[in-house]
Amino acid sequence: MTDNCKMVFEVENLNNASPATVSRCGIIYVSATDLGWRPLIDTWCRDRQETKEYANPDEMSFMTEFVEKYIEKPDAFGMTIKEYTYMMPQSEVVRTNQLLNLLTAILQGFVKNLETVDKQAYEKFFIYSYSWAMAGLFESEDREKFHKFLETRNAPLPPNNSGNRVEKETVFDYFVDPETKQWKKWEPETWQAPKRIAFSQLLIPTGESTRTEYIMKMIADLPVIRHARRSEPGQKNTLLVGSPGTAKTSVCLMYCEKFDDTVMRMKRINFSSATTPFNFQESIEAELEKKQVKTYQPAGGKLMTVFIDDISMPFVNTWGDQITLEITRQLIEQKGFYFLQKDLRGFFMGVENLQFLGAMLHPGGGKNDIPHRLKRHFFAINMTPPSKAAVEDIYGKILTAIFNPKKYSTEVIEMRRFLIEATINIWEAVKRRLLPTPAKFHYTFTLRELARVFGGIFAVASKPDYKVIANCLNIKEKIRPELFLIALWRHECQRTFVDKLINNNDKKTFNDMLDRVTKESFRDSLGFEDEQLMTENLFCDF
Repeated sequence: MTDNCKMVFEVENLNNASPATVSRCGIIYVSATDLGWRPLIDTWCRDRQETKEYANPDEMSFMTEFVEKYIEKPDAFGMTIKEYTYMMPQSEVVRTNQLLNLLTAILQGFVKNLETVDKQAYEKFFIYSYSWAMAGLFESEDREKFHKFLETRNAPLPPNNSGNRVEKETVFDYFVDPETKQWKKWEPETWQAPKRIAFSQLLIPTGESTRTEYIMKMIADLPVIRHARRSEPGQKNTLLVGSPGTAKTSVCLMYCEKFDDTVMRMKRINFSSATTPFNFQESIEAELEKKQVKTYQPAGGKLMTVFIDDISMPFVNTWGDQITLEITRQLIEQKGFYFLQKDLRGFFMGVENLQFLGAMLHPGGGKNDIPHRLKRHFFAINMTPPSKAAVEDIYGKILTAIFNPKKYSTEVIEMRRFLIEATINIWEAVKRRLLPTPAKFHYTFTLRELARVFGGIFAVASKPDYKVIANCLNIKEKIRPELFLIALWRHECQRTFVDKLINNNDKKTFNDMLDRVTKESFRDSLGFEDEQLMTENLFCDF
């Protein structure tokens, strides 16, 4: 280096720095508390006052009061770290940024229409944004606990004396309707069964998926540039975190299905431990066309949403880096990457009109986290396991579509609710009893197991032309259609659950549970004897 050249490094830690490197640099440690989260809120309020883009002229005083009431006085950041469990580590600054992003997204409709939001409504919008920013990465139990905390702060929560509220509903089950400015419960969108049903491709909306899609849409509609004078880009990306089988991928696909093809394209990329930076760059470049000399955009001049599934999967190298995620961060943060062609190598390729969705498993237990520098560009939401009511709703809709009154008798159609209830009961019993251990780490029973059971029933019921169920009275051992379905259900449960078990004791435990659930679900309600219910029939497709 020449004498007039100086270098400044900004690093997260010195884990990989040698003593020789450290000795040649002046080290300045910047603590997370040196600057803190407060300047973000002050700057946000001041910017909106300067540009007159506010939902109320007294917005700054509202924010000062609400921040003091809900964040400063109860020490919200310290309390949530000590008393709650975050499914993914996240800094105070990132959570504050999420609060401001979601609040901006909610209020921008009022700002655009020059509509004033009164203090009472503003506090509800603040509570909604605050809840998802602070507790969006909690599981259901901690969300209930957080709801009780908001009650102690006298927050304007959804009414609990209307008779419509059920136990364990929280502020996360509601949103503030922009029209009425009142709390409204999330209801799943209406689902119409396609003419040709492919079970593995069915996407059924639930209350959980609807509320998640709403937040994804709000964040995606944020402006590309948050502040022109500071050249500060907006953050339009969403990351879904959750345990296996919580419909992360399904929610992203349902969200992308609603795109207007004339405006927005969608690119899906599945990361694995073998995905390299070159693979990622090649996948993105395949969707681009030249706009200017070194500026590219999605084909047709459209916008493009890049959905990265299993974003945490890339290999962590010896130095603790995930190099594939570094080029992902570069694309999001610097809006491009470097040309790889020989004649242009070293020149920067600008990429415009991209926004991102991500999905990943909970970090920990052998599963990777993602770098904090990448994490900060996403609004992170934890996908909680669906409630019993949601599961009943999902499979109730599917079985209603399969057991068509034009094709099946009343006796068969009435078996729907019994099959759903019995399947959920055996699923919950297995989850409680057969727990994962180091030797049985794969003993995780998710919605996928439920889907496999119903998928087997679907394989038979979706082919009424063969009249398999209708002709069951004609086989050698005459069997009623209801008993035929129960035998099919028992076979599918054994095929799904027993195939995962590794020793005879666990298999016996499951078979005992299956017999008990069969008796509880079908004996009294349908009036069959135990001998009729305890079938060992095997089913196969020729």
